[in-house]
Amino acid sequence: MTGTDRSGSIVVVTDTRAGESYLRPRLETATEYGVRTVPASGDLEGALGSAPPSENGDGDGAIDVNPAGSETDVFDAGETTAAAASSADEEAVSTPRAVVLELDCPGEIQTVLQRVHAVGPTVPTIVAPREGSERLATVALRADATEYVPTERDEDPIDRIVSTIRSRPQPPSDGDDGRYRRILANELPDEAFVIGEDGTYLEAKVRPDSADLYSMTVDDLPGTRLEAAFPDQVAAKLQDCLDRAIRTDDVQSVEYDVKTTEGRRRFEGRVVPIGQRIQGRRAVVWLARDITERVQRERKLRSRQDQLETLNRINAVVRQVIETLVEAPARDAIEDEVCEQLVDSELYCGSWIAERTGDGRLSVRTGAGEAETYLDRVRDLEGGAERPVARAIRTGEIQTTNRILEAETIPEPLQEAAREDDVRSAIAVPITHEDATYGVLTVLASRDDAFSERERAGFRLLGETIGFTIMAVKNRQLLFADTVVELEFRIDGGDTFAFDLSEEYGCPCSLEWAGTTANGRTFQYVTIDGLDGETVCKAASDHESVEECRLIHDGEESCTIEMRLSESGVRTLTKHGATIRDVVVEDGVGTCLVEVSQDADVREIAEALTRIYENTELVARREVDRPVRTAAQRRSRILDRLTDRQLTTLRLAYYGGFFEWPRESTGEEIAESMDISPPTMHQHLRKGLEAILGEFFEGGGHS
Repeated sequence: MTGTDRSGSIVVVTDTRAGESYLRPRLETATEYGVRTVPASGDLEGALGSAPPSENGDGDGAIDVNPAGSETDVFDAGETTAAAASSADEEAVSTPRAVVLELDCPGEIQTVLQRVHAVGPTVPTIVAPREGSERLATVALRADATEYVPTERDEDPIDRIVSTIRSRPQPPSDGDDGRYRRILANELPDEAFVIGEDGTYLEAKVRPDSADLYSMTVDDLPGTRLEAAFPDQVAAKLQDCLDRAIRTDDVQSVEYDVKTTEGRRRFEGRVVPIGQRIQGRRAVVWLARDITERVQRERKLRSRQDQLETLNRINAVVRQVIETLVEAPARDAIEDEVCEQLVDSELYCGSWIAERTGDGRLSVRTGAGEAETYLDRVRDLEGGAERPVARAIRTGEIQTTNRILEAETIPEPLQEAAREDDVRSAIAVPITHEDATYGVLTVLASRDDAFSERERAGFRLLGETIGFTIMAVKNRQLLFADTVVELEFRIDGGDTFAFDLSEEYGCPCSLEWAGTTANGRTFQYVTIDGLDGETVCKAASDHESVEECRLIHDGEESCTIEMRLSESGVRTLTKHGATIRDVVVEDGVGTCLVEVSQDADVREIAEALTRIYENTELVARREVDRPVRTAAQRRSRILDRLTDRQLTTLRLAYYGGFFEWPRESTGEEIAESMDISPPTMHQHLRKGLEAILGEFFEGGGHS
């Protein structure tokens, strides 16, 4: 470089892993000083002018500025040779003008600065990493670097480096805080302060875009104590952290809240003790970083994790409840078990099951938990807005109330009870099976947002499972009972097809069978006396309650039809554990005979039928003893109904694999073995099957 001033070169300490220096070419262009490079692991002391004697023993203190043989000096080989051959009283290398560290490793920066200060305490040091960070700035500050200039910033770092070199600042001394002021003002992220050991602000730097957030300006902070800037409790917490940093001479950290014009913000403070005294006292550099967004993200993540954990626990409770329902002997046992297990899970503070009575009031069947005040207040409330339990019964949909204490729709007396019992959320779950509603399960929780959509799905399954189990228990009790209760209902003026047909044509209608398919369709087989099938089918197709109609049998005196109905009182009764024995409609008046178990809720069944047929009256209630038949007796009854030819045909077809799929014997093969024609064989087969099925279905009623 032409005209280079060699009275003091710039030494650039490089990272051996990074290859060539990225600052050297630019410094050569921007300054009149010579520029040399030395790897961080190289002969740094020699480059600073205090090399140990050479191995050849000449003791002239000359240094090898290129120990690795790479291009590490601005001087060419001839100049290096000339320097080595100079007189002994001339310094091999003059004191550097400055040392620039283009290092990114905190440990290397600290080590190199210690080596530089040990050899040349007056040499300015500039830390210029490729990518700056708070940690690197802190290391530079604590290791007494003259300046810190990260090179990835938008402004040109060379100007800052050259300006620092030419000013040739003095080394730090007791009470000199200029270096800290420069670093605070330009390099450290977010807010940064120099604070004395007594908690007094000495210097302050706040980002321009956040200066308006605070009630106290940055210019007002110097001379102010922590107690004036923060509430007493927060100030004491910060002072403890400051004292700990000075006492241990180590970096400390603390999190604290700051009230700003945009609300409460969360900050993380890193407290770096300063080696020199400032204004005669020990001090620290306080680096404050706004971590509000990070804290919010972490809080949301924890919330999602808590929700997932809670949901898993809820699902486990639901599964446990469902498992116990299978063995429940009666409806009361089912409901008691559900309420007890929900409360025992410690997820919920209360649980009860209620139903509507005939007069529209709320009747609690069973419950568990300690929220008794809340339950009593629910019972006492009458009128006003429709409550969640009533909506759940009316709509068949789950009703959820989160944050009860803040909900405007909750009456004040109920909110007071919620405060007393620590109830924050509630859910009302209809207990249903298909179109039958057996009651409502209400669950209370002490969490504000206890019932998310996923939790609602779990409770929806629980409500349906309880409903199915109650229906199954009712049917099981009826199936195995030796004594049943026969109920006779009188229905005046129903709106269904059978009532309208009998009233218009004066023809009796008798129910043969009613049931529901797997896809939920309701079918009825009805025999009409004194009316032809064509007239009946025409009337059925015009009736709004009939979705489909098919003629099954059309005789001279009666006909039988199959109907698919949109609504059926018969189906409603079966869902409540009742077996239909006989239904006859004549002249617009129906007589319905059903069987129920002895412990069945007759009022519940009557109310269910009333919802379909408004004018319904229970006219008789009788206990009936069922005849007990053994399997042998039932088999004998079936055989008595079969002819010898029908029994032979059934046996040959069964043992010959006619009923297998695919068939092992065809109808023709069975007929040939009997020496009869195939049509005759099929006639005997169908008659025999009809006799067997008749015994089975007629013995089981219409359910």
